[in-house]
Amino acid sequence: MNAPAGLAPEMSAMVLQTLRQVVGRELTDHRIMEMDEQDAFPTELIQKLLSPDVGLHLIFLPEDCGGLGGGARDICRISEEMAAWDLGVATAFLAICLGTDPILVGGTTEQKQRWLTRIAAEGLIVAYGVTEPEAGSNVASLKTTADPVVDASGNVTGYRLNGAKQFITNGGVADLYTILAKTPGGPSFFAVEKGTPGLGVGKKEEKHGIRASNTTGVLLEDVVVPVDHLIGGVEGQGLKQANAVFGYTRLMVGAFGLGGGQAPLRRALAYGKTREQFGSPLVEKEGYLLKLLVEPWVDLAAGRAYMEQTALRIDGGQTELTTEGSIAKYWCTEAGNRAADAAIQALGGYGYAREYVVEKMRRDVRITTIYEGTNEIQQSIISMFRWKETVRSKGAFYGEAAAALDALAARDGTVGADLAAATLRALNETVLAMHQAKLTRSQMVMFTFADMMTVAEVCAAFAARAVRGEPDAFLPQSAVAPMSRAFARKAARQVRQGAELCAGCLLADGQPGSADAGRALLAQVDELLPTAATAGLWDDMNVVGAALKALA
Repeated sequence: MNAPAGLAPEMSAMVLQTLRQVVGRELTDHRIMEMDEQDAFPTELIQKLLSPDVGLHLIFLPEDCGGLGGGARDICRISEEMAAWDLGVATAFLAICLGTDPILVGGTTEQKQRWLTRIAAEGLIVAYGVTEPEAGSNVASLKTTADPVVDASGNVTGYRLNGAKQFITNGGVADLYTILAKTPGGPSFFAVEKGTPGLGVGKKEEKHGIRASNTTGVLLEDVVVPVDHLIGGVEGQGLKQANAVFGYTRLMVGAFGLGGGQAPLRRALAYGKTREQFGSPLVEKEGYLLKLLVEPWVDLAAGRAYMEQTALRIDGGQTELTTEGSIAKYWCTEAGNRAADAAIQALGGYGYAREYVVEKMRRDVRITTIYEGTNEIQQSIISMFRWKETVRSKGAFYGEAAAALDALAARDGTVGADLAAATLRALNETVLAMHQAKLTRSQMVMFTFADMMTVAEVCAAFAARAVRGEPDAFLPQSAVAPMSRAFARKAARQVRQGAELCAGCLLADGQPGSADAGRALLAQVDELLPTAATAGLWDDMNVVGAALKALA
């Protein structure tokens, strides 16, 4: 068996330490707030990160092109760390990685050597040019064209690009663009270098958050590129190349959500330890500690477990992980937003004031549910693919996952793996019942499926990590089992609620047998996930809360 892709643990730790030193020195709270107020792209900082002295971009470039050959887990860890400092800077920097992806996955050997080597050696800023005014998440509806340019003999010598791109990160500062355009053979990516005649920058967006990133339109007016700028050398491969990295890039945005939520939550914890109300620090109040700190903290830890599990599968060579990427993005970005909201609430009036960093962090993390495919698109992907797989396998997909959790529960009965298994089985029964009744045509049913599927699969990953004894990045090992148990109880409650909604649809359907199916589903779910399944939730949360209070 080949070793998984990625850096050796020592190298990964060194890269993270270098990042913390450079960014920690450069991004003081004052500087972060200044960039936000001025809506300024941090050119000097990005250049420093791309310089030979730091070379942070080398982590996502292959070794044969001068990079370090980092894996998905390495890049997720970098993404989370950068987002915790400033999500605008993280977006600007990791957009270089996104812009490089079409060349990385679809380029010819010559194209990889030509451009990836230059990105590594020269620290080129790259932009990914896909989104258009009428083609957001549905990239198949793009309008930008690439018409072949032919010589007197009829040979294609190049392409003439015309169109407009919108919401392009690094659009106004990039040295190289990867542009998706329609050719006679279908959507295709092209490499377009800065300074090419006809390539222009459109309106700079005035954004709600991530104001340190540069977001503009990109205009293409009779932009002629040589034929060897067609990525892969064959027309019509663009959507395939874009889809090949969705699982990976959406995982990266999930990491942004984790970092963007964890950072304000840590500030809220520090505030709660020093702020006294009614004779004691706020962290001594259950309402403050459990509601505003513990619950979002556990959600982020669960998301981190799922993110790392998926990243390791990518590093192990698995490629068909688009749904897993969507689950990671959906859960981690929603959890990050909830955590940032909780931090605002925890700081009270200080949290709402523009002069404090937490308010800015909350504005920043909001974008993670929108870019790289809105979370509603993720819900559609998750529900559609998991529904089809459940039906195709006649329930074996989730049945086998539940059996694996049974085995984990036999090894360690303290982490909630048994409840996670029951949660998957309740989910399975719900999907099959709704499919049998032909009620999956409703988008709200499918969105309910997506929520149930997401929390159940994240729960399974968290339980597996807890059984393996892997520590969480932000709490001691002693808190992992109670965190996993608490999350299993939360997942069980959410899946039960989703099942009850679906059973209600069956009861109201009016078709022969639907009401009986609804009652049968309620009985099955009640057997698998009885009310007693949530017993002990607050006790587990109190254990986690004690661990939080003990953090330095």
